[in-house]
Amino acid sequence: MSPGSGAPSAPAPTVPPTSTSRTSSMFSSLRIRNYRLFFAGQVVSNTGTWMQRIAQDWLVLSLTGSATAVGVTTALQFLPMLLFGLYGGVLVDRLPKRRTLLFTQSAMAVTGLALAALTLTGHVQVWHVYLAAFLAGLATVVDNPARQSFVSEMVGPAQLQNAVSLNSANFQSARLVGPAVAGLMITDVGTGWAFLFNGLSFLAPITGLLLMRARELHVVDRAPRGKGQLREGLRYVAGRPELIWTITLVGFIGTFGFNFPVYLSAFADDVFHAGAGSYSLFNTLMAVGSLAGALLAARRGTARMRILIAAAMTFGALEAVAALAPSLWLFALLMAPIGMFGMTVNVTANTSVQMATDPAMRGRVMALYMMVFMGGSPVGAPIAGWITDTYGVRAGLAVGGAISVLAAAGIGLALARVGGLRLSVGWNGGHPHVRFVPRTRQEEPVPA
Repeated sequence: MSPGSGAPSAPAPTVPPTSTSRTSSMFSSLRIRNYRLFFAGQVVSNTGTWMQRIAQDWLVLSLTGSATAVGVTTALQFLPMLLFGLYGGVLVDRLPKRRTLLFTQSAMAVTGLALAALTLTGHVQVWHVYLAAFLAGLATVVDNPARQSFVSEMVGPAQLQNAVSLNSANFQSARLVGPAVAGLMITDVGTGWAFLFNGLSFLAPITGLLLMRARELHVVDRAPRGKGQLREGLRYVAGRPELIWTITLVGFIGTFGFNFPVYLSAFADDVFHAGAGSYSLFNTLMAVGSLAGALLAARRGTARMRILIAAAMTFGALEAVAALAPSLWLFALLMAPIGMFGMTVNVTANTSVQMATDPAMRGRVMALYMMVFMGGSPVGAPIAGWITDTYGVRAGLAVGGAISVLAAAGIGLALARVGGLRLSVGWNGGHPHVRFVPRTRQEEPVPA
């Protein structure tokens, strides 16, 4: 946005994917040096982040014996995003993103090291974990929209979709390693070492940011300081149905369907009585599916609303099935497809929102997106914890899955009605074929 301008500039052009690009360019954005540095640093840092998440949840459960306390920890970590997320987006649109990330990554390193020191010296109490989670959440308020919008500055519009998908694959590949290593550390040497690794892991992305070539960045003009920028961002989203409906669906899924720190720790400890090793196994298998979902999204090259709706409904249905799983191994096997469809929802929604947003507004829009997706946890996690403690973890997981299915179905039907579409079911080449097609004039609803 140019200084003094009250309206966003025209959206950045996107390159329509071809079938060739979808199949041969799964890792095309890694050809860009700045993005390679970012990607490599995030692999290390994300591994540490997953280690801390596992160790943090297990430590709280060990100190309190309460699934509600685990839910409170998760809520405190995401509460700042709910309270201040939109203001973080305004700051990101005003500030240089690389310097902003250097600050936020350093702040999160300090919280991890402080929690490690308390745990390793035997002085840790549950309120220390609560405070560390909240402080890390404060840094995330700015870090998340800055990282999301900085991707476009590293790769440009032509590679944005591929880079967003690879970011998710990066996060999930680290998730394969982090929970497994965290499980071993918790069992053998204690949770404090996982916190220490996480604190030190931030050296990798900080180094990558310092080594980047500023002249090769696709820098977007920063928004000038001014009144009404928060309202401007909200009006921008409100005027674009493709953004509103996607963010609404993500809000339901994030609030009620993605409370896995509450569910998985309770299934491991209370249902199957299998300890930290099984909790790590559940997370690892879910990460395998999530990684597959992210790589398929990078290969697919398109972000369609029908894919988002179908993936969200399947994700919720699989959660409901997993809630009834009679054995540990059946429950564990269901984690992979749950992870795959959950990541398909995440990547498809994230990509479609970024691709549909003007670069000058991307910080504010992604802040709203992340506020809804992550900020729903302060509402959903305590509810999930309460249902788990009162009615059992199976009921909690089943309710989360049912809400996800109903939200996806409702938004899908609303979009179809607004767009003048109807559901078409048939067979094509021996396979079922389900899609929305335009209504004929005779099928159009009569206005009331």
